Amino acid sequence: MTRSVETTGTAKIRETTRLTLIRTGLGIIREKGFNNSGLQEILQASGVPKGSFYHFFASKEDFGLAIIEYDAGEHQREMERFLGDTSCGAVERLRRYFEAKCRYFESRRHREGCLLGNLGQELADQNETFRVRIERFFADWCAALAGCLKEAQKAREIPAHLSPDSLAAFLVNSWEGAITQMKITKSTEPLQLFMDFVFGMLLKPSS
Repeated sequence: MTRSVETTGTAKIRETTRLTLIRTGLGIIREKGFNNSGLQEILQASGVPKGSFYHFFASKEDFGLAIIEYDAGEHQREMERFLGDTSCGAVERLRRYFEAKCRYFESRRHREGCLLGNLGQELADQNETFRVRIERFFADWCAALAGCLKEAQKAREIPAHLSPDSLAAFLVNSWEGAITQMKITKSTEPLQLFMDFVFGMLLKPSS
């Protein structure tokens, strides 16, 4: 029994250490980029010794992939929370989802942007493993939005002639572009323009 408790306790400590590394690295990489973020800086910020890092991750690339998995998981839970809320219509769910994102970026003072979008721009031509994983993230994102848009069509909230898959891809591409402009202009105006166009014109109820 004692050995089992010790094993469980040790496993929890290891997982806590691993998550500390991932969350610390995520914050630094989101601000500075992958190539400009050094392991020593991440280790110092997290308070984790170098030997422990290599207990969890074989390389910086392995660490970067773990960060992508973590961030993708957080995003998936966020989508499930908003898009799975059946207390309101599908278009309203989408609106609340993007409004929450707008509030987040406003709280960050227009900095950092989308982590996986940033990594895609930085690494897609340098590392095929990263490119493929990030591509899958965006495909999953589009699929989730398309599912919600299909619900909106069934409920006659949006025009039937629109392609949910194409519309979902347009939303993701437009949002990522708005985030880039937000960082450049240091203003939430690009995000507000996205919201006004998408929910004031594109996704207006069918007449």
